[in-house]
Amino acid sequence: MTTWAIGIDIGGTFTDVVALDYDEGALHSLKVLTTHGDPAQGVADGVQQLMQACDIRPGSVARVVHATTLFTNALIERRGSTTGLLTTRGFRDVLEIGHERKYDLYDIHIEPAPALVPRNLRAEIGGRVDGHGRVLEAPDAEDVRKAVAGLVEQGVESIAVCLLHAYAFVGHEQQVRAWIAQDFPHLHVTLSSDVAPVIREFERNSTTVANAYIKPLAKRYLDALESRLTALGLPKGVLLMLSNGGLSHIEEAKRNPIELLESGPAAGAISAAHYSHRDDQPNLMAFDMGGTTAKLCLVEHGKPYIAFGFEAARRKRFAEGSGLPIRITTIDLIEIGAGGGSIAHCDELGLMKVGPHSAGSEPGPACYGLGGQDPTVTDANLVLGYLNPDYFAGGTMKVDRDKAHGALSRIASEMGGQTQIGALDVAWGMHDIVAENMAGAARVHAAERGRDPRDFVLLCTGGGGPLHAYYVAQKIGVNTIICPPAAGVASAYGLLVAPARADRSRTATFRPSTGQLAELEDAFRHLEAQVRDSLASVDATFGPIRLSRHADGRFVGQGFTLSVELPEGPYLADTAGEGAMREALTAAFESAYREKFGRTPPNVPIELVNLRVTGEAPPRMAFAPKPLDTGDRATPSGEREVYFREAHGYVSTPVFHRSALRVGFSAQGPLLVEDTGSTLVVGPKGHVEQLASGNLVITIKEQ
Repeated sequence: MTTWAIGIDIGGTFTDVVALDYDEGALHSLKVLTTHGDPAQGVADGVQQLMQACDIRPGSVARVVHATTLFTNALIERRGSTTGLLTTRGFRDVLEIGHERKYDLYDIHIEPAPALVPRNLRAEIGGRVDGHGRVLEAPDAEDVRKAVAGLVEQGVESIAVCLLHAYAFVGHEQQVRAWIAQDFPHLHVTLSSDVAPVIREFERNSTTVANAYIKPLAKRYLDALESRLTALGLPKGVLLMLSNGGLSHIEEAKRNPIELLESGPAAGAISAAHYSHRDDQPNLMAFDMGGTTAKLCLVEHGKPYIAFGFEAARRKRFAEGSGLPIRITTIDLIEIGAGGGSIAHCDELGLMKVGPHSAGSEPGPACYGLGGQDPTVTDANLVLGYLNPDYFAGGTMKVDRDKAHGALSRIASEMGGQTQIGALDVAWGMHDIVAENMAGAARVHAAERGRDPRDFVLLCTGGGGPLHAYYVAQKIGVNTIICPPAAGVASAYGLLVAPARADRSRTATFRPSTGQLAELEDAFRHLEAQVRDSLASVDATFGPIRLSRHADGRFVGQGFTLSVELPEGPYLADTAGEGAMREALTAAFESAYREKFGRTPPNVPIELVNLRVTGEAPPRMAFAPKPLDTGDRATPSGEREVYFREAHGYVSTPVFHRSALRVGFSAQGPLLVEDTGSTLVVGPKGHVEQLASGNLVITIKEQ
């Protein structure tokens, strides 16, 4: 019997569904509009349509994997549950005090990100431990009951419990949870010691509250999703993509949905890393553009950058400190509001801007004919000739070029004044602005990591990535572009090649020069046991587990930390190897510090502050794509008029269907390559070649 796997990625505009046929080495995909009122319904409809089209029997599906940005959107739009905070007496206002730093010193009207929990929904209780975990005062059951009862009277349905120094002693938080469960069993409870057991009160509070804020929403959605997929006969136990680029069981996701915040973008980065191995291209700049947002991530040595925290819902784009700090392990990427649905508008100076507001799928761009009137990037690309009105989303939906032209003409009349501006001028302006916005984000992201974007190859995915990569690459100085197979649904494909992963951390200050190695080893073994327990539920389909050890370190006296990978254990304290192990731990941190900052301070001891363990388990069944046929010739499926800036107008351009290309195909632009999920634009300066790996490689040369 044929074995299948299904991947589902919900975006702001489209829901992508991918099915892998392991026996034939074939990939099948479908795009459907996201149903924002009930996202699980859109998922079920898309899966059912693809199963019928490919004749997939439910019993032949080995696993179902899902990624979504719903919870990120809930944080940004403040659509979470009414949440309360239970904290140690005297620490009620940590969420608002924060770091007491302004993210923009020269903005006199600056506003910090408002707390997810207003002050009237924060309650204080007794009990206290010190920074070493020693109990100074035990909490009182009646005190806790009265505090929670007061919050429940105000409509709270989810409680965040964040007690002082709970990272050092978890007993008080666990006792409080037991009392709440006894008296208020309907409440959702989140403990800081479960979500973020590390130092720094503000970040720990913020992460715990954010998890509590989206937890009821996540449970309702994931329950509905599992129910609808089970009704189709699919196996229970859906896997979810985490922000760290790994997979986890749905029950784990329900407990800590905060780990899913960047699951959709993470899947795109994982697919990019997967494709990087096919043609020995270890250093990539992964550019993924969908209907609502565009994301960019650096992949070096075949792996995407990993961060141990980020900021959600920033009030000022790119401004550090303007959002909600979230302490989870996540793929390090940058995201901007630029996608196919991004709306063009005129600012107060009469200049055209594009985004960040999006038409989404409801009502969508004007060309969808669903009631949208605003000019969007999709409308512009349709007028420019980059999109085929008869083959949009693989022909599953029709788009109207005349409606797109009308929407662009309206904004052209607003901007023109005494100057004659037409719909074509607006269309190209929108395409160029989006390319410049993405190029600017790429420069910032690379510079913050000490990298030059010109040293990377641009890999484009998503419905909009192949459309815009040609001009984005030129703006950042990149001359090689890779467009992988099924680029339009690359994130959904990334779900099916991703490993299972779990990350655990704890605070345990240790100095490599003087600390007890046996204590360090015990702490790491405890974390490794937690990681193995977390991955036990997916052992049948993922394995073997590979563990790695990391730590946040600093030179004594510094206020910041640097995350580094440590040498493999065990860290034994025998007389023969103790000195070598201490030197290895010191060298690991100093090497990473020099790479980041160029030099290390002299004669300053090192301390490791937070210990971390990562466990990864690859899929036991690997997908091997069916080899492509060879042949250097391909016949265009047709021609159409396409606008290119270099030509200063429309050019009659050949259009190829990607399935018709063979290994050895080579052609000079301009040309378009269409498939069911995206269109690759190759301008006059580009030369495209089909590789045996399935990747299309575009080389840009000055004419």
